[in-house]
Amino acid sequence: MSYVSTGIAGLDNILNGGIPAGNTVILEGAPGTGKTTLGVQFLYHGALEKNEPGIYVTFEELPNQIYQEMKSAFGWDLRSLEKRDMIRVVCLSPETFLDQMTEPNGLVEQIIRQIGSKRLVIDSISLFKLAAPAVDGHRKSFYSVRNILRKFAQTSLLLQEQSAEQSAVIPFENYVVDGVIRLAMKGHLQNYRKRTLEVLKMRGTRIFEGEHQYKFTGEGIHVVPALSMVEDKVVNLEQTTPTGIARLDQLLQGGIPDGTAFLIDTNSKANHKYMLASIFASQLKAGKKVVSLISSLGTVQDVENGLSLFDISLKRHIRNREIFFIEHFKRPYPAEYADVIIDVSDLNNEEYKPVVREKLSPIMAESISRGEKWFVYYDLNTVFSQRGSQFVSRFFAEEIATAKAYGLTVVTLCNFAEMEGEVASYLERSCHGVIKTWVDGNYQYLQLTKSPNGVISEPMIVESSNQMPYVSLV
Repeated sequence: MSYVSTGIAGLDNILNGGIPAGNTVILEGAPGTGKTTLGVQFLYHGALEKNEPGIYVTFEELPNQIYQEMKSAFGWDLRSLEKRDMIRVVCLSPETFLDQMTEPNGLVEQIIRQIGSKRLVIDSISLFKLAAPAVDGHRKSFYSVRNILRKFAQTSLLLQEQSAEQSAVIPFENYVVDGVIRLAMKGHLQNYRKRTLEVLKMRGTRIFEGEHQYKFTGEGIHVVPALSMVEDKVVNLEQTTPTGIARLDQLLQGGIPDGTAFLIDTNSKANHKYMLASIFASQLKAGKKVVSLISSLGTVQDVENGLSLFDISLKRHIRNREIFFIEHFKRPYPAEYADVIIDVSDLNNEEYKPVVREKLSPIMAESISRGEKWFVYYDLNTVFSQRGSQFVSRFFAEEIATAKAYGLTVVTLCNFAEMEGEVASYLERSCHGVIKTWVDGNYQYLQLTKSPNGVISEPMIVESSNQMPYVSLV
């Protein structure tokens, strides 16, 4: 499949490369949404940047009016392109257009052949009903136009007016064409309006779903795909460790960047153990050493069982002193694990940090001096329940600062809903990335809501799998 670049910043990304060549696409929207501008921009880009001539058919505006408006607003010199046979603006009545369109060697066919047209815009097909007021006649005319556009391999935008009353009704034309793009205006921040673009369908390509905001700039329409954020330029995005979950690694462009801090926000119903086990296993397979502050709901034996599903022998890593645990509860564990478990169950808040650092700092400092990397996991829900919200804020701030200084990779599990608003906001601000998972009804969802590369995902369904990593994102 070949794709035709629209020339509209951001729209090609939403269309996964552009409009499939030869597609007939309806561009619908209310007055003032920018349908004419987008249509002309599509032709202008094709002529100027892609050497693809195009035709603009208008039923209401004279060519000189379009030339002046586009030159004044965006600096587009359509006249010069028309002199070079790269753009042709044709003003006809709807009746004449339909007659010429369906007539062999009619005016439209002659222009297509004369300039070698590859793109065509019609402004607007709403007026076809004036030329063929009967329903059957209108449908027959529209089918004929679509078929002729396909015959001459024109990648076409058909502009269509849409009012608030019509928004709930799907016109028959939308079923006939290959694609539908909707432009809309909505209230925004009380005193402002925002314009949105949504691709409702597009045959032949995978689309980025959702409503995407767009703006008018000096260069034309600029679309900002939904869920886009600013990339963190400070983070080295080239050195990553996979999570082991394919879709999540794709969104993160390889995995969790080394030296970053990620939060996993989960509610009480969500099953996060396979995701955590996959992240753990991937970090160990990458050769990193690990510190884990384990949960009140999970023991060291649970960690061992979880890692065994990913072909990881916890005992071997313990023998090599490559993994250490911080334990908040008096629970039994195998005697062979004693050297790697730091028991903090009897320590108050003031004693906690000095003891943990006394145990771990010499080991980690020596290891880091040899160029070895570390992965740190915190169950912050446990810290919150055992030591309180104020401790969490102070503790987490210090831990993240230390982690950044030493290039440690940190993943923290928490439940924002159970924490005070200010604490949850602080935790989110402090991290490079946030992965949210929750249960709603009969499904569990996962969404990347913050990332160093600026990507925010749509909510994805977490589906169980019988193969490693035992979950997939759909």
